[in-house]
Amino acid sequence: MAQPKTTYTAEDITVLEGLDPVRKRPGMYIGGVGATGLHHLLWEILDNSVDEAMNGHASEIIVTLHQDGKSVTVADNGRGIPVDSHPKYKKSALELIFATLHAGGKFENKSYRTAGGLHGVGASVTNALSARLVARVKRDGAEWEMEFCAGVPQRKLQRVGPARGTGTSVYFHPDPTIFPKTDFQPDTIRERLEVTSYLHRGLKVVFHDEARGEKVVFAHDEGLTDYLRKIREQRGARATHEVPFALYRDNDLRIDAVLQWTDATEEHLRSYVNGIPTASGGTHENGFRSGIAKAIRNYIDTHGLAPRGVTIGAEDIREGALGVLSVFVSEPQFQGQTKERLNNPEVQSVVDAALRPSLEQWLNSNRSVAEQIVARIVLAARARAASRAASEAVSRKTATSGRLTLPGKLSDCSSSVREETELFIVEGDSAGGSAKQGRDRSTQAILPLRGKVLNTESLGLKKVLENKELGDLVTALGCGIGSAFDLAKVRYQRVIVLADADSDGHHITTLLLTFFYRHLQQLIVSGRVYVAVPPLYRIDIGKETFWAADDTHREQILTRRAKGNVKPDITRFKGLGEMQPKVLWDTTLNPATRRLLRVSIADPLETDRIVNELMGKDPGSRFHFIMERADEANDLDV
Repeated sequence: MAQPKTTYTAEDITVLEGLDPVRKRPGMYIGGVGATGLHHLLWEILDNSVDEAMNGHASEIIVTLHQDGKSVTVADNGRGIPVDSHPKYKKSALELIFATLHAGGKFENKSYRTAGGLHGVGASVTNALSARLVARVKRDGAEWEMEFCAGVPQRKLQRVGPARGTGTSVYFHPDPTIFPKTDFQPDTIRERLEVTSYLHRGLKVVFHDEARGEKVVFAHDEGLTDYLRKIREQRGARATHEVPFALYRDNDLRIDAVLQWTDATEEHLRSYVNGIPTASGGTHENGFRSGIAKAIRNYIDTHGLAPRGVTIGAEDIREGALGVLSVFVSEPQFQGQTKERLNNPEVQSVVDAALRPSLEQWLNSNRSVAEQIVARIVLAARARAASRAASEAVSRKTATSGRLTLPGKLSDCSSSVREETELFIVEGDSAGGSAKQGRDRSTQAILPLRGKVLNTESLGLKKVLENKELGDLVTALGCGIGSAFDLAKVRYQRVIVLADADSDGHHITTLLLTFFYRHLQQLIVSGRVYVAVPPLYRIDIGKETFWAADDTHREQILTRRAKGNVKPDITRFKGLGEMQPKVLWDTTLNPATRRLLRVSIADPLETDRIVNELMGKDPGSRFHFIMERADEANDLDV
C-alpha cells in the first residue's frame, strides 16, 4: 500500500481549467447528482428561455422529453443566442456561453431587465455534465448549430441552412458517468412547466412526452389567480372568502402576488424570483409576511375589532393563509447556485411597503370579506391560546384512542350506527330520569348534568376539564378536546341540549353553548349541535291538548283556539322532571313531533363579540346590554 507524501509543494496544486471544475465537483453547481440535480440541468436551460419570455422577446417554449426518457430538447421563439464572434475572445458568443463559466449577457442590464440566470454558469454547467449537447440557433435568416461532448466543442459553429424567424433550441443528454440514473421524470417536468405558465401570464408552454405520446399545452391568462385556485384544490382546503386579494406592481421591482385565507390549519406560501422557485424563502417572503400582518392589524385597530381576553399573534393572522408571491429583481442575490433563497436585503422593505397599503385598502373596500377574515383570525388566536393552556397531562386524559371509559351516569344507546344516534344533555337527575324512561333506547343517549355548568368563556382548557360535568360530557362525546379533538371520533350524529323552558334552563343552555362554541366549535360548524324546545305550558281546551313553548306561544294558542264559553285548563311545568315519560317523548324526544333548533354561526365575528361581551369577565358590557333591554323585562321568572 502506497504511503501518502509527507511533503507539500507547488507540484501538489491542481488547477482545474475550462469546465473541469463542474465535472470534478458537480454538487457545488447543481446540489448533487441525484434526481434533483439531474432535473436542475433542465431547469438551467429552461430558465434561459423563460428569461427571453419575461423580457418580452419570446411567447412560446417547447420542451420535448425524447423517446429514450434520458434526453431533452428545450426550444423557444426568442431572439436566438448571438452567433457572431466576440471581439476579445475571437470565439462565437454561442461557444462562449456553453463552454465558458461566467459568460453571458445578463451581467449588465442592457439585454435583460430581469433574469433568473445572472452568474453565467447555467448553460455551461448543463453542457459540462452532458454526454452530448447540441445547440441550434435561428437568427438573421439562417440556422446555426454547434455540438459538444462533456462541455468540449466537437466542431466549430456551423451554418446549416436558411431559416425563418428566430429562436434557440438546446438538446442535451446527461452524462451517465456523472449521474447514477439519467431517467427524467415526466411528471416533475410537467409540473414545473405548468407553474412556469402560471408565473408568466400570456406565455405558451408546451410539453411533448414522446414516450407517452402526449403533448400538453399550458397557458393561463389569469396567471397567479389560476395558480392559487389549483393549489387550494390540491390541498383540499375551502376558501374563507371567494375572491382572493391580488397585487400587481411593475416599478423598479416587479411584484405579482395573490392571497386567500382558507380553513387549513397552517400557512402555505409559494415564492418565486424571476420565475425561479425559492423553496427556502428569503427576503421577499419576509416582506410579504410582514406586510400581511401590518395590514390586518391596522384594519382590526381602525375598526375596533380587537377581541377581549386574547392576543392576536402573527401566526394567528397567517394561519390558513394561502399565497403565491412572484418578484422580478434586476440584481438578485441568491444563496448558492441552486437559487433556493433570496438574500437581497432591500427587497423585504419594498415588498412590505407595496403589500401593506394595497391589502389594507382592499380590506376596507370589501368589508364583509374583511370581517370573515378577521373572524377566522380571532378563532385561530383563541384556539392557539387554548392549545397552549392545555398541558400534556390533559392531552393524555382526553385522548380518545384505545378503550374509552364512559361516565357512569351516561345512559347510552344501543345502536352502533352513529348516523342514527343522538345524545341529550339534560338538566338534573329528575329530568334525566324522565328522559331515560321516555327515550328510544336504541338511538337516544341521555347524560344528566348536576346544576349549572361552568362559564368557560374566560377559562383555559385545563381548568375546564377539571370540572367533572364538562369532563364527563367530553368523555361521552368521545371526540376529545383541544389538540386531541377529532371530529371523526364523535360518538353521536346529533348533540341536543335539553333544558327547562324557564330562565334557569335558558341560562344552562347558554352556558353549554358557550362551552361548545369556545372549545368544541367544529361540532357546531359540522351541524351536530341542537337545542330542544320543550313546552312550558300544557293547555287543555275541551278534548284537545296543546303545548306552548313560552308565554307568547301560549297567548297565540288561546287567541286562536279558545272559543265561546270553553274555559281552557292551563298547566305550567316547573321543569322537565315534572313531565311523565310519555309526555316528554311526545313533546320533546319523538323525532316525528318534537321541535329542534340547529345551532349555527351565521356571522363569526359578531358571534365572537357577543359571546365575549355577555359571557366574559367584564361586567360593563352585560350591564349595558341589560339596561338597553330593561323595558322588555315585564315578568321576571324568579
